[in-house]
Amino acid sequence: MITKQLETKHWHDNCAICGKRNLLSLELDFISTENQSISAQFKSHSGLQGYDGYLHGGVISSLLDAAMTHCLFHYGVVAVTGDLRIRFLHLIPCDAYVVVNAQIKAIKYGIYIVTAELLVNDHVMAKAEAKFVKYGGSVMGHQTECHL
Repeated sequence: MITKQLETKHWHDNCAICGKRNLLSLELDFISTENQSISAQFKSHSGLQGYDGYLHGGVISSLLDAAMTHCLFHYGVVAVTGDLRIRFLHLIPCDAYVVVNAQIKAIKYGIYIVTAELLVNDHVMAKAEAKFVKYGGSVMGHQTECHL
């Protein structure tokens, strides 16, 4: 079970996906699950569509990226996406209830490899794998190391 969780209140509050201070945010709440992954769910809507009736690919990409980022947050890692690969498997209706899950697959040479999937009715609609590197800057008063 995940034991370390990073407080993200002040420096991540304006995020478009999870930010509580961003009026346009989807305000997703990511929770840790029993298999050392994280999960969030939300009800999509037509304001997020690309083609008529279907969720925009950029929104899908953002959801997957945010889930992977939050997976790292839950392990106390502040990192940025260096490489993001997405497979769009099925169209997602705008009125769907969406679940997004992520977990760390590996850590190699300071690079975090994280996977995510987006589900509707327990069917995988899109999946991603990304490489993250630690964020270089000051977060919550602590200097972080950058491996870019």
